[in-house]
Amino acid sequence: MFAAFVAAMTLSGFTFIRNGLSLGYPFQESLASLLALCDDVVIAVGDSHDGTMDYVRGLGESKLRVVETTWDDTLREGGKILAQQTDIALQECRGDWCVYLQGDEVLHEADYDRVRSDISRAENRDQVEGLLFRWLHLFGSYNYQATGRQWYRREIRAFRNTGQVRSWGDAQGFRIQNADGTFRKLRVMQSDARVFHYGWVRHPRAQNAKAQAMNRLYHDDQWMHVNIPQSEEFVARCYELQAYTGSHPAIMRERIERDRVWTSQFDPKKALKSKPFRVVLSDSVERLTGWRMGEYKNFVEVH
Repeated sequence: MFAAFVAAMTLSGFTFIRNGLSLGYPFQESLASLLALCDDVVIAVGDSHDGTMDYVRGLGESKLRVVETTWDDTLREGGKILAQQTDIALQECRGDWCVYLQGDEVLHEADYDRVRSDISRAENRDQVEGLLFRWLHLFGSYNYQATGRQWYRREIRAFRNTGQVRSWGDAQGFRIQNADGTFRKLRVMQSDARVFHYGWVRHPRAQNAKAQAMNRLYHDDQWMHVNIPQSEEFVARCYELQAYTGSHPAIMRERIERDRVWTSQFDPKKALKSKPFRVVLSDSVERLTGWRMGEYKNFVEVH
């Protein structure tokens, strides 16, 4: 353990959730991983109708601070409400560094010391403002992960708590807000800490409900009617899947076992869709060189 780190710096975890139970988010496990790593954790809980707030309040965690929020459902452009809710939680963070997870993202206990070690190294480099974590996008079941350029490989999930960091876009990443109101990308260092993203491993009915809820944050009612299936069964699809044979976070074991009835029915072949030529080309180049053509990078990497 990094006793010197613990003595010198504190970590604040932060996250947000709304209707996490009915939409099938593993937010309980996500929150538990933050609580295990951080000195205090802030969660912004939106106005929910499924007992999400009761669950969070019922935890009785002394280092968990709950902020009750009301979502502005008129913010239906680019997922802005997600960034707004992220910033509400961020503003309550008191630690020297902040660690962020969304409600379907979980940290592995094997990476806790790695996160602390990397933050300790970054703290001694004034030019480093944050850390990039690596992503595993589980898809359809806990035995497959989605790969290729359709899925981002890394993003900022830890940064110095300077009071200038703001959630960016639809809360996928962060930027620094300058005194004049303009924004710039954070200077960050790569960590090998992993984020297990379970956003695409849900019972089909919950997946459909989640798709409905998320797309309302980006599109109007007319778009929703035309583009989102109205049935209870929602079949997500992607360009490429790989078998995942590694371990999952220990706190996911109960959920994984509970979900075996429906995850065992997942057919990876039915989940695949044809790749456009540009994706075929990009993925081929990436396999040969490790370089992803035109990859979106909301950060400046410091080596």
